[in-house]
Amino acid sequence: MFIVLFSEDDALFLRKISKMGKFTPQQRLRYRLDRQMRKAIRDYKMIDQGDALLIGLSGGKDSLALVELLGDMSRVLVPRFKVYALHVQMTNITYQADVDFLRRHCEAHGVEFLLRERSFDAHSDTRKSPCFLCSWNRRKALFETAQELACGKVVLGHHRDDFLETLLMNMFFQGSIQAMPPALQMDKMPLQVIRPFCLIDEADLQQFAQDNNYPPQEKNCPYEEKSHRSDMRDLLEELEQRFPGLKDSLWASMQHIYPQYLP
Repeated sequence: MFIVLFSEDDALFLRKISKMGKFTPQQRLRYRLDRQMRKAIRDYKMIDQGDALLIGLSGGKDSLALVELLGDMSRVLVPRFKVYALHVQMTNITYQADVDFLRRHCEAHGVEFLLRERSFDAHSDTRKSPCFLCSWNRRKALFETAQELACGKVVLGHHRDDFLETLLMNMFFQGSIQAMPPALQMDKMPLQVIRPFCLIDEADLQQFAQDNNYPPQEKNCPYEEKSHRSDMRDLLEELEQRFPGLKDSLWASMQHIYPQYLP
């Protein structure tokens, strides 16, 4: 059974403190991120009492924030749940994070850190790009480890901008209207993929990373290249600057679909 993450009295207390101006800008941001994450978890019924969760920890700002926010939440709020984090190293590429830092970061927030090594042959399937093969192998390791640990849910750090970029990519290049579900039950295995940052803007996560001195993730992958996703990211930022609030409207559009007015 899904359980409410905090009481109405707690929420009222936090709102009163916020209005009194007692929070620093950093504390206000932390409170906003916590609130948005709790809302996503509650609205999409992501976490239940006794769940075991496995975070995909790449070492980027989003997954580091996920470890911190979700790890801290698991220790103070209901429902009670266990959190693990997995970092997958690809031994055949140099695109790696500081493993010692990742371990310390997890330990500081009550999250058990795990490391797995994998590799892939970029020439094994010329129909797929090296980026796809790398991502597929990382995701496979994540799912396999979740099943080994009896974790019923895998947690990914996709934020709201990721959802909107995916929506535009599918509309522009695939001729379909779809993005990513905040909570997805896998068909071929007893796992659910959840994305608790689905209501959080990337700009807030960037500021949170800066406030907490997260080390930047070095981009030294030999297969990295400009993609449609980076094009969509630039387009979204340009449109948001021209039309403030456009991202809010795009998000709302995915929840207000009228099939009778579509071909």
